[in-house]
Amino acid sequence: MFVVIGVTGGIAAYKTVQLVRTLVTNGHEVHVVPTGDALRFVGTATWEAVSRNPVTTSVHDDVAEVRHVALGTRAELVIVAPATANTLAKMAAGIADNLLGVTLLATTAPVVVAPAMHTAMWEHAATQANIATLRARGVHVVGPADGALTGGDSGPGRMVEPDDLATAALAVTSAGGDLSGLRVAVSTGGTREPIDPVRFLGNRSSGRQGAALAVAAAERGAEVHLVAAHVDEGVLSAAQRHPRITLTRVSTAAELGAAMTAAAATADIVAMVAAVADFRAAALSHEKLRKEEGLAALDLVENPDVLAGLVAGRRAGQTVIGFAAETAADEAELRERGERKLRRKGVDFLAVNRVAWDAGFEADDNRVLLLDAQGAVAVDAAGSKRAVADALWSAIIAARG
Repeated sequence: MFVVIGVTGGIAAYKTVQLVRTLVTNGHEVHVVPTGDALRFVGTATWEAVSRNPVTTSVHDDVAEVRHVALGTRAELVIVAPATANTLAKMAAGIADNLLGVTLLATTAPVVVAPAMHTAMWEHAATQANIATLRARGVHVVGPADGALTGGDSGPGRMVEPDDLATAALAVTSAGGDLSGLRVAVSTGGTREPIDPVRFLGNRSSGRQGAALAVAAAERGAEVHLVAAHVDEGVLSAAQRHPRITLTRVSTAAELGAAMTAAAATADIVAMVAAVADFRAAALSHEKLRKEEGLAALDLVENPDVLAGLVAGRRAGQTVIGFAAETAADEAELRERGERKLRRKGVDFLAVNRVAWDAGFEADDNRVLLLDAQGAVAVDAAGSKRAVADALWSAIIAARG
């Protein structure tokens, strides 16, 4: 998504750095438009570094491109954070005396403002009248929060926290998204099969790709049930905050199978991203096993195939997507392994990616081939796991018609 972030002259501008970073990390293209006063708090170099795009405050830069019009017309979402009392007043009056003001007048995208100011300024009749005017025009107001303010005072006026603002702003854009009205069940993470109170059988899955798939679906309008096994720290933070994601935590393959079967019962799309343990210990010890007691000769039994069960119970019109992490010498072998698994599982789509010691698992980036039911490549997606998630959803929605 093309996001324009307006930054105005308040101390809370430091929080907006994290907002920009969060959006960029999640695969959005972010362009920062600071006011001159905003640069007194956070400089141009910082905004360019975190957004990965050039930054200017002047309508006289990039004149040939007509930058203010280009930003406004290309924007799919505009966030003003922090939004000072002065900027809110200018927005209400339609004043466009800087690049941000002109951009706001040139856009038809949803606009979200995050007010930040002293309590007395927030509660002033002029500010409240301006907020009422903006709301009447369809501007979305997030916050302010109530708490400690600069200077030792306390009360309403704090800018909301960056992650909460990102969640609220992105939710605004997804109401009419291409997954709107659909229910999606997604699994993620790696299951763990206990051996004794100390040990387990597991895998290296971080849960990042499944979590990105769930958040992307929710931001595109879906109601999402995310079933998460063991994941790396922080992986579920965005999912836990999203109002359209229901989260269920599980541990073993059996628990994941039961939770996904329940979630799939009402789902239009089921995505089995989790790395499920193929085997479990034949007998669970309630005391720590010791080497001299035969730990080296551990007996294993095969777990039920969760994906096969979901395919067998598939409802009419339901789309089931499998995921396969494969080691392969080259792309031809990766494709061949994916096609074999596609036929064996009977899914509508199979997303296959190459894993190695330094690829696939525990990484921020990924490359995935999405094979359709006939084995053709529906999309070859590469980049951040969020970018891959969006590419997969676009291909799946296009195929569903």
